[in-house]
Amino acid sequence: MQQKLSDRINNLATSQTLAMAAKTRELREEGKDIIGLSLGEPDFNTPDFIKEAAIQAINDNYSSYSPVDGYVELKDAIATKFKRDNGLNYTRSQIVVSTGAKQSLANIAMVMLNPGDEVLLPCPYWVSYADLIKLSDGTPVELPTSVESNFKITPEQLEAAITPKTRMIWYSSPCNPSGMVYSKEELRALADVLVKYPNIIVMSDEIYEHINFVGAHASMAQFDDMYDRVITVNGVSKAFAMTGWRIGYIGAPEWIAKACTKIQGQITSGANCIAQRATITALEAPVSKIQFMVDTFKERRTLIISLMNEIEGFKTPEPEGAFYVFPDISYFFGKTIKGHLIKDATDFSLFLLEEALVATVTGDAFGNPDCIRISYAASEAQIEEALKRIKLAVSEA
Repeated sequence: MQQKLSDRINNLATSQTLAMAAKTRELREEGKDIIGLSLGEPDFNTPDFIKEAAIQAINDNYSSYSPVDGYVELKDAIATKFKRDNGLNYTRSQIVVSTGAKQSLANIAMVMLNPGDEVLLPCPYWVSYADLIKLSDGTPVELPTSVESNFKITPEQLEAAITPKTRMIWYSSPCNPSGMVYSKEELRALADVLVKYPNIIVMSDEIYEHINFVGAHASMAQFDDMYDRVITVNGVSKAFAMTGWRIGYIGAPEWIAKACTKIQGQITSGANCIAQRATITALEAPVSKIQFMVDTFKERRTLIISLMNEIEGFKTPEPEGAFYVFPDISYFFGKTIKGHLIKDATDFSLFLLEEALVATVTGDAFGNPDCIRISYAASEAQIEEALKRIKLAVSEA
């Protein structure tokens, strides 16, 4: 039998974050003491009040298929959350609940893109954006940034990238992987460009909104002249430490929300019923209930930045949110360290894994080939040991 797969899957890149996580598990099974700083996963347990809601849902016999676009009670909780936290007015018909924010993004790509449509991606961007776009026959167009620009695009850069084929722009704030946050003023400046191009739809990924160290979170949809063209994506994985519960959601123009429900109905149908009931409790709770996690991430940010600043060759702007640092490590390119020739960020990330036993992710996966992503969703002891190992490993450079 000929083992022939589709061109679609053969052309699809493997998620670099998941690939590094798999490699980390493999090395640990071999007995190696790997410190994993590659996955974007909080190291906290889901708060007890959310777990108790899930147990109650089981006892209440929530075990049947859920509505494709989510329970009405959850959509109401999401609408209340959007109004409370973001000043956004979304009705039930504008909200779709999915099996994680990643499915929300896949839905959006599939219902919005036709062959040849271009999607602008400010770099760095989350690792799956480009391939989700390609899977939907769209064309990702990268807008490069650097440490010097704080990994943010300018209005002039945005306008220069727009062509007659531009259909969407996708961005995250706080950003995975850079941790940078677009302020309200910065978003307004970008919106001033976009209002001139009414056919461009914006996907605003706000999954890290509560893990923000610089003040109020800003949403592109808050501007009246952009509201009807913005899809706001969020979920409970990061701020509520609910990665495995797999609940994401969108607030969008009704015509887009209906299309996402239609396609989801053919692929997965409704999200897990128990997780949905627990998410109602999570979203209805005051944000102060999760502040302890945010405070801890901020302390870890201070720690990892101070330790990284002691390592020659690392250029690291201070992240403003999320739980990543994204240092420029191009200083090491062309150097041979402990027998390893470092040609690019991928080489450097593999070098750290093999020599320092620290798992990171190459910046190539995020559209910035001069950088690596390091997650500080780990204990202070792990962060201190990891940076100690990294500093020792590169000391010969």
